[in-house]
Amino acid sequence: MRELEDELNDPDIWKNQEKADTLSRELKALRSIIGPYNDIKERHEEVKELSGIVEPEDTGSMQSLLDEVRDIRKQIDKLEFKCLLGGKTDGCGAIVSINSGAGGTESCDWASMLHRMYLQWAWSRGYATEIIDQLAGEEAGIKSVTFIIRGEFAYGYLKSEVGVHRLVRISPFDSNKRRHTSFASVDVIPEIDKDIDVEVNDSDLRIDTYRSSGAGGQHVNVTDSAVRITHVPTGIVVQCQKERSQHKNKATAMKILRARLYQEKRREMEKETARAYGDKKKIEWGSQIRSYVLHPYKMVKDHRTEHQTSSAEKVLDGELESFIEAYLRMTAKR
Repeated sequence: MRELEDELNDPDIWKNQEKADTLSRELKALRSIIGPYNDIKERHEEVKELSGIVEPEDTGSMQSLLDEVRDIRKQIDKLEFKCLLGGKTDGCGAIVSINSGAGGTESCDWASMLHRMYLQWAWSRGYATEIIDQLAGEEAGIKSVTFIIRGEFAYGYLKSEVGVHRLVRISPFDSNKRRHTSFASVDVIPEIDKDIDVEVNDSDLRIDTYRSSGAGGQHVNVTDSAVRITHVPTGIVVQCQKERSQHKNKATAMKILRARLYQEKRREMEKETARAYGDKKKIEWGSQIRSYVLHPYKMVKDHRTEHQTSSAEKVLDGELESFIEAYLRMTAKR
């Protein structure tokens, strides 16, 4: 940490703003671990010293010590959880994509519910959000949406959400009030820094422009400002229509493409590692990870960690911490 502080204290470092920003984020991440650790260590020493002084008959002081020990334990758990986020891109923002599955209106509505759930989670943490691209359903909900969540360790937390999410409920769109099962897929990639090298050849790209969709009136662009970029070798397609400027939409789409290519390379490496160690667990996009049941009972269950809760409404309102923590602790044990 001292080396980072010395680098940032050098006035010349700020001539390269990108490098300075990267170092600042690294320093902030280190301080978020080292600061609480030193506080816990200091409190532990104080409790240790007091425990040798307080008489057992002094029930009031003994209770205060026990309360302090319990609080220290909670702080240790929080710090331990934070230490699970040690990946190279865990501190980055998160680019989240949600796509409705087969099932028409039902699945589009479910995709919209998931979108709201992640926005609520982000806002509760004070994170900023930005919608990049969105395609509305024909009757309700959304067919797809891509948005960015920016905040400390946003990607580190939300990488636990990649996969297919399943909803079971009485359909509000079914006049016969029958139970329906809907699916939507969630993908999360890090909003990578510019200093992370990702090679993209212009000859590998197909760039198309089209007119942005919208609610009508002033929300619809009259020029072909929306941009779709296809990376021909991999078949990865990204698009952006949030800006009126074609140039800005292209820059944002390229940013997302670089992030997807980087993530694709990492996933291939993870698969190779899994094969090398004989890991029988799948590390692939598309496996069902979580079920949300609203009828005939209420339950949300993660099929990877077996963590579950009956507070389905709270989860859909953005209370995801227990599921995220269970996933990170599970992966840390591998």
